[in-house]
Amino acid sequence: MSPSYLMALDVGERRIGVAIASTIAKVASPFDAIINDDKVFDTIESLIDQNNIGAIIVGLPRNMQGEETKQSEYVRGFITRLKQNTSLPVVLQDESLTSVHAEEHLKESKKKYSKGQIDSESAVIILNDYIREKL
Repeated sequence: MSPSYLMALDVGERRIGVAIASTIAKVASPFDAIINDDKVFDTIESLIDQNNIGAIIVGLPRNMQGEETKQSEYVRGFITRLKQNTSLPVVLQDESLTSVHAEEHLKESKKKYSKGQIDSESAVIILNDYIREKL
């Protein structure tokens, strides 16, 4: 079976939001956020295997002027380690304001939500933006 899914990561120092989308349906769905610990690459590899992932889209944070930030530097370091732990293509996608939009979207549901849900909803936005721009 050929890989037919994309996975987006919203990388934070404590948690990583995760979203997955079919390259056919082209609609991202949130997964539970994962803990960014010493087992994070094993966890990501498990998600790749379980979900037939063909590429990983990673959100790259920028400030309001479009410049990279200290968090951008952290994410680039994470990507370097990610590439050492997987053979899949890793693609950067601008993630400006995704957390703000994700939290607004979750507030509209009028249900309680966690920081992990905000992270995964941010990953959904990152992946949907990538799909809209590239597929």
